[in-house]
Amino acid sequence: MRRQRVVWGTAALVTALALIVFIPRLGFTNAGAPLWTERPAMSWSPRAQPAPSPWVELARTLKPAVVNISTKRVQEGRSALESPFGSESPFNGFFKQFFGAEPRRMVRSLGSGFVINADGLIVTNNHVVDGAREIKVTLSDGREFAAKVLGRDPRTDLALVKIAAHGLPVIPLGDSSRLQVGEPVMAIGNPFGLEQTVTTGIVSATGRVIGEGPYDDFIQTDASINPGNSGGPLINAQGQAVGINAAIVSQSGGSVGIGFAIPVNLAKPVLTQLAASGHVVRGYLGVTIQRVTSDLAKSFALPDAHGALVASVADGGPAKAAGVRPGDVIVAYDGRPVRRSDELPRLVAETPVGRDVTLTVARSGQTLTLPARVAKLAEPEERRAAAAGGKSALGVAVQTVTSQLAQELGLPVTAGVLVRDVEDGGPAASAGLRPGDVIAEIDRQPVKSVDDLERALARRKPGAPMLLFVHRNGADLYIAVEA
Repeated sequence: MRRQRVVWGTAALVTALALIVFIPRLGFTNAGAPLWTERPAMSWSPRAQPAPSPWVELARTLKPAVVNISTKRVQEGRSALESPFGSESPFNGFFKQFFGAEPRRMVRSLGSGFVINADGLIVTNNHVVDGAREIKVTLSDGREFAAKVLGRDPRTDLALVKIAAHGLPVIPLGDSSRLQVGEPVMAIGNPFGLEQTVTTGIVSATGRVIGEGPYDDFIQTDASINPGNSGGPLINAQGQAVGINAAIVSQSGGSVGIGFAIPVNLAKPVLTQLAASGHVVRGYLGVTIQRVTSDLAKSFALPDAHGALVASVADGGPAKAAGVRPGDVIVAYDGRPVRRSDELPRLVAETPVGRDVTLTVARSGQTLTLPARVAKLAEPEERRAAAAGGKSALGVAVQTVTSQLAQELGLPVTAGVLVRDVEDGGPAASAGLRPGDVIAEIDRQPVKSVDDLERALARRKPGAPMLLFVHRNGADLYIAVEA
């Protein structure tokens, strides 16, 4: 009997242990028990709280100065296909029916920008606002403003826009020349339309040349930059903008840790000119250059691979007048050493027009010093003819016709103003002006450049129609445009 009691006691003990182990797993636990613990893995004194990241306060302070920029632009449709047998082919009806022209459509896009002046001046990328018919700026507090472009510079992908607001928070500009590889940075923008997104990283490299233009000098960063970040600031640990986010390297369209920003030291003189005149005046030397490789350095008897090798010299340019020849290697510009060929275009561009400079060139084993006077770089980029207040006068985007442009486009004339684009609903569109037309006269006066066109528009009498003489597809015609 005693042995039986021992067996029953042992069984009861085993059963109790089983219940202790398995009941919690079946969910029969105290309803008030926490599902997780919030006890720190390490304890510390309340008087010794860990210092918060400096980016927290910087993000809180600077985000209100970053804006969302949305634009509307017209995308040209596909032109109609014609029969390969010629315009008179009986099959043309079939081709027009099944391969007809696609209509133009309105396209929306998003980008970023940031306020640099409390009176509504905002810096962004040129590609964010290029060709936009409508620009809307949304502030961090939700207010929306129509914006106008004060000026843009395609060569550096910079633009300056303005909104009718005052007392806005601003982001100060820093000194990008002091950036060091490994230095922490923060990007703020609107990637994929997600407003006020903050990412951090480091400066991966400086002075990057990525083939975007003659003045490439990008800051490379691994701070996440995605579509929609364009135009937003890259900020250092002092809360200063040291770059304007502009591009990424990606096969998927998203960030892979390789982003690029325009240095603010490159942007400052550009923005100053855009604010003052709406366009940028640059110095011009008149040479085509290339990089000096190790093999070329040996061929030209150079001590090392540095400088800018002159491949050609433009007739009538400052370099030609100074005596520069193809095969010369420019090793210094106005006393400043030229280590890499991509440094020379930036040095020349920043030089005031008309200034006398010295060129130090290596030629046939000798070093020569040649004096040159910097000229003005021509502006082949399209500009919109505008009246006072920034509103379109004709509703056209135009470009000065040069001999080179005429040859490239197969134009029958070498002077005048080429119509690049016509604004829907504008005076020019209503009168029948088309892209590809070349304006030769306004009110019987010759027009040879965009400047001539703008002067003619400024002289017109309010309410009086303008008489345009236009070249179109080898024919000439007059067009009257209502003012």
